[in-house]
Amino acid sequence: MNIIICGAGRVGSSIAKQLVEQDHSITIVDQSSELVQKINDTLDVKVVVGRATYPSVLEKAGGNEADMIIAVTKNDESNMVICQIAHSIFNIQKKIARLRSQEFLGSKWNKLYSKSNLPIDVIISPEIEVAKSLQRKIEAPGALDNVPFADNRVKVLEIAVEKNCPIVNIPLNKLTKKFPNLNANVMGVIRKNKFKILKKTDSLIVEDKCYVVIKSSQINLLLSAFGHDEKVSKKILIIGGGNIGFNLAKNLEEHLKGVRVKIIEKNKERAELIATNLNSTIVINGDGLDEEVLKEANIDDTETVLSLTNDDEDNIMASVLVEKSSPNRRTIALVNKSNYSLLQSSLKIDDLVDPRMMTVSTILKHVHKGTIETVYSLMDGEYEFIEAEVIENSELINKSIKEANLPQEIRIGAIVRDKNVIIPRSSFKFEKKDLVIFLTKRDQLEKVENLFRVSSL
Repeated sequence: MNIIICGAGRVGSSIAKQLVEQDHSITIVDQSSELVQKINDTLDVKVVVGRATYPSVLEKAGGNEADMIIAVTKNDESNMVICQIAHSIFNIQKKIARLRSQEFLGSKWNKLYSKSNLPIDVIISPEIEVAKSLQRKIEAPGALDNVPFADNRVKVLEIAVEKNCPIVNIPLNKLTKKFPNLNANVMGVIRKNKFKILKKTDSLIVEDKCYVVIKSSQINLLLSAFGHDEKVSKKILIIGGGNIGFNLAKNLEEHLKGVRVKIIEKNKERAELIATNLNSTIVINGDGLDEEVLKEANIDDTETVLSLTNDDEDNIMASVLVEKSSPNRRTIALVNKSNYSLLQSSLKIDDLVDPRMMTVSTILKHVHKGTIETVYSLMDGEYEFIEAEVIENSELINKSIKEANLPQEIRIGAIVRDKNVIIPRSSFKFEKKDLVIFLTKRDQLEKVENLFRVSSL
């Protein structure tokens, strides 16, 4: 496909990198010649320096031949205008915009986004996506991540394999006998900073980050098998009352019964605003790095602390401060710079969350062809968990997994058929309308799209 990406920041450059490696033709547009040159030096893309809101600039970028435009500039209004121009002048079929301001989001304004008004096909809100992800982490203690598939009937869990894990060094093909009631599929691990797809004779080792496909109702049973028996936190402290912190508190109020949430927000006006728009959450105006403020928030009685300010260093320092003053608290920090992940273990922070990859995963879901739905990226997009439907003319129909001769880099995790979740064996045969959750390496995406394709976009 011919894809124009407007915005050469961290999200735009990450999307470009992944799409180039999927053999798409990419053009990057940005006002900053420095950012554009940086991408041009590292990726095989066409670059255009200029305002993407100018029709002449989009024309130069190949608007007349583009199949898709992705607007991820820093300005919401610019992203909206880009999509309008892409529709009205160039008739670009698919238009994706990143919108951050809460003013442009929510069901109240749904009528705004239509072909007769603002023709945006897909709206991505990083803050809302990150808040949802953090909520899932809280709901599955013991898991580093918890990603829903198939209308929440299937989950992909990322689990740290620790020293007390009872299934360490046991071959995977022997785990079925050990846990006969557990319907789960161990798909692979991150080991020594590399992803490894596991065979049945392979075993888990300490310090692996393991990815498991599981029926949603069996999450607690799975975590227990890994030695994680932590209870869901009900006493939660959020440091930073920005859009992510606010949306997380709101989600927890609505979906987690008996939860007690507190927010520490440095800006007085912002603290007053979010206090007005939340129901049971207690909002404290103060600095999350101030030990007296943490005492006021009753840090010793808190079970999970999330540092979600706009400053990476503040988030890391707040997490370290909490760990030193109140050990055994679960700490989660928001970081935008990927190199901070190297500090995670030495600083004893339980989890670092990169909002960039959340946004990239969400956008990639809408770039893939066919009936591909949920996409969850690993290792900067080198691997992806994908949900897709088996369509009428798919070559998979009536073939078993073994007969399908899928490449080793494509692993089937679960099938949903008539609302039933199946963890399949090699003899399992595909049927029309099966919903398939699987893992694939990036260089196999063309094969994947051919198996599930229904249209060119």
